[in-house]
Amino acid sequence: MFAVLVILPPSETKSDGGSGAPLDLDALSFRALNANRKLLGDAVVTLAADLDASRKALGLGQSQLAEVDRNADLWLSPTRPAITRYTGVLYDALDYRHLTRAGKTKAADRLAIGSALFGVVRATDPIPAYRLSGGSKLPGMGTLAAIWKTVLTAELDAVDDFIVDLRSGTYQQLGPVRRAVTATVVTEAPDGSRKVVSHFNKHYKGLIARDLVNTRRNIKDINALAAVLSDAGQRVEIDGPTSITVVTE
Repeated sequence: MFAVLVILPPSETKSDGGSGAPLDLDALSFRALNANRKLLGDAVVTLAADLDASRKALGLGQSQLAEVDRNADLWLSPTRPAITRYTGVLYDALDYRHLTRAGKTKAADRLAIGSALFGVVRATDPIPAYRLSGGSKLPGMGTLAAIWKTVLTAELDAVDDFIVDLRSGTYQQLGPVRRAVTATVVTEAPDGSRKVVSHFNKHYKGLIARDLVNTRRNIKDINALAAVLSDAGQRVEIDGPTSITVVTE
């Protein structure tokens, strides 16, 4: 394995609009996932016809009802690259918009994004705005983990890259990758005590992704991964063959 694939978590918040043609599953990477993508895509469109059922299944508040309209137009609305579709703390830290041209090329090669609806997509795959979370349960269907687990794990296991999995636990369970390296972010107090970062976890994972996109080094194993992050100013500890800890103050 001589390349790195960094799998990011998705975000609930997504940008509007786009200039791309409507969703075409054949334009997405990991085509073995298309049958499940079609199944779930049709399901959320059907669900959008029932506002109350959508609110319940998707966990929406009164101020989020526009999300139902997004799902209703899933097959019709314009698309944009996934890396600019998802927004929020992690994507602010990654700051794709201000990457150099070379950085954006590396982002296209090195970044993927987990998704409840699409399983996983590459950074430049064209997708519409939608609402479906990893913990959602659509009427008449099993859990999303039950729908995705076998096919998504098989597809990711077939990737011949060194994988860094930055997805949250819910999204990791949609398609576990045993050989992937995961990262835990902790804060360290002056007395040496530590606790797992919650609020800023996404921020630090966005910085990890940015460092891995910007580096010119060949990231082929966990030692190279730790070296890249250390060179970028992060304090990194290797906990085992597939686990690192990033320590913040």
